[in-house]
Amino acid sequence: MNVYTDLLRTPGVARIIAAQLTARFPSGMLSLGYLLHMEHLFHSYGAAGLVLAATSVGQAVAGPLTSRWMGVWGMRPVIILTTAVCAASMTAIAFLETELWVYMVLGLVCGLSYPPVQPAVRTIYPKMVNSRQLTPLFSLDASAQELIWIAGPVVVTFVSTQVSTVAGIGLSIAFLIVGGLWFLTSPELGRVRIPRSKRKLGVVLGRPPVLLATVVGFLVVGSCAAIEAGVVAEFGEGGAEAGIVLAIWAVASLLGGLGFGHLPLGPWALARRTLVIFLGTALAAVAWDFWTVAIALVIAGLCLAPALAAMFAMVSASVRFSDTAEAYGWVGTGQLIGAAAGSAVAGFLIDARGPDGAFWASAAFAAAALAVAAAFHRAIPDLRGRDASPIPDTEPVPVTPS
Repeated sequence: MNVYTDLLRTPGVARIIAAQLTARFPSGMLSLGYLLHMEHLFHSYGAAGLVLAATSVGQAVAGPLTSRWMGVWGMRPVIILTTAVCAASMTAIAFLETELWVYMVLGLVCGLSYPPVQPAVRTIYPKMVNSRQLTPLFSLDASAQELIWIAGPVVVTFVSTQVSTVAGIGLSIAFLIVGGLWFLTSPELGRVRIPRSKRKLGVVLGRPPVLLATVVGFLVVGSCAAIEAGVVAEFGEGGAEAGIVLAIWAVASLLGGLGFGHLPLGPWALARRTLVIFLGTALAAVAWDFWTVAIALVIAGLCLAPALAAMFAMVSASVRFSDTAEAYGWVGTGQLIGAAAGSAVAGFLIDARGPDGAFWASAAFAAAALAVAAAFHRAIPDLRGRDASPIPDTEPVPVTPS
């Protein structure tokens, strides 16, 4: 744990981790928040799935695009604009009473305008710490991200079921605005300038590690989202059991990230970590009560944050600094789409087969993540004995003839 203590003592690290965590917290709240709100309005998980699908389409288009904009106009202007538009669309979804197609359009706008905080902060990290600290920093960030994906649903489920679904979405808006303002006031945003990329949009996906991290991230987070929907459906909207199970999962993931996420990355590391996730989700699919579900999710949770840390490190070590924002934009898009897709698929299966359908969907997502990570393990850079710093950008140096 000394490595994390040293990291948090580095000037600015603890502050920017906390700020970006707060700003990104709605990422883990919106899928279930929209799911519960739409189900409450239309009495159908399928209708909720359509709103989530529209949101995911917007996120798919916006993630890499807004990340590249930060290299053109700067981080602060892009994040201010997207935060304002996203908050307005979320407010409309929470308070308007209208037709399903209108909610789908608003979900699309919400996805298109989701602030690119994740690619911004991961582009800043290499400039804040030395190369020896970078992999542990990605591990710490991944552990914090698990609070987003797992603790976020706990919070929104509790508020939505105990207060109202409008309050659940309203809390997401509060996190978006307060966290966004905190992140925007961080001095590091003014000290780090993302160079304008000279490559066309999407070329960075030609890097096998970036494409692999995007696909596996989509599948892993999709598995998490399906589990979350299944837990809510299994233990009832009015009970506290769902929140408790998800909280246990969050603690397991946090401990796993701090305990294993900083280990050196080898070609098979991602496959091993997704194997543990699959085993846990498969056990959850055959679990029969509160405690067996909780135990299964502890197993799955132990390697969630380490798997995400591996993805961040392999991307960082494989691209030029000017391409890091776009690369992380694609990875973040994969994860956000995974969250929406997992919730949407689980919603339809809950309508058709009950909560068991969502658990089996989660296991299927995790099995696909394992298969992809194992099949393409050669795309993962071997970082044992080397750091995960981005490739430096180089420019031709004019030479004056003597």
